[in-house]
Amino acid sequence: MGGESTTHTARRGPGPGTPAGSRTGQRLSGLVVALGTVLFLGGFAWGAVVYRPYTVPTGSMTPTIHAGDRVLAQRVDGADVRRGDVVVFKDATWADAPMVKRVVAVGGDTVTCCQEGRLKVNGKVIDETYLTAGTPAEITGFPTVTVPEGRLFLLGDERGGSLDSTAHLTDAAGGTVARSAVDARVDAVVWPMDGMLERASGFEALGPLSTPGPLRTVLTVIAAGAVLIFAGAAYGPVAQRLAASRARSATEPADVR
Repeated sequence: MGGESTTHTARRGPGPGTPAGSRTGQRLSGLVVALGTVLFLGGFAWGAVVYRPYTVPTGSMTPTIHAGDRVLAQRVDGADVRRGDVVVFKDATWADAPMVKRVVAVGGDTVTCCQEGRLKVNGKVIDETYLTAGTPAEITGFPTVTVPEGRLFLLGDERGGSLDSTAHLTDAAGGTVARSAVDARVDAVVWPMDGMLERASGFEALGPLSTPGPLRTVLTVIAAGAVLIFAGAAYGPVAQRLAASRARSATEPADVR
């Protein structure tokens, strides 16, 4: 009657149009996870093909690279090495293990160090911003060296205690190393996470520098894959919560007067 009130309870379950029951949503979620997995694993595979990890055992490259640091070095052909590159190489006359040094001169260059504390290549003073302030003051017994074609002259950034080309000046090769001895070029210090190496801009006046490898792109691909995997995997639980919330709202009593 007019003053009588009745209560009706309506029940609705999640249908095919709700998030939990949407086949299209589930398929899209699966595709997102699959794409993310491809990017994530593909990024790691790409990095494994292009880069090699090394642990630097000494402090000869301080402050750029410290003893015990873990670096990633791009596999390169020795012919592609340029001035300023930090390279990994192996020369039996130096040591029976890979070594990490900086290329300061290439075939045809004339190099001397250190006049008024500065390295000089082809008569140009090199601004070595990667060195600790105040070094090198002097490297004794360093004559002017003309680097033979196809070879490299290498120094450690810690000039006071690095066993580099200056320690092998009396060798038959005059302290130089063959380009073919180079295995890789260091791009970044990954442990601790110091990031990409500083570009050796002081050598730009002598010629173009090397282009950094694709490490940033590789990391971006891996990160994008991880985000897609997380987003796709989160769809199911989120959709279920939304469906449960809507179902509870639909079953609440509604007063009809």
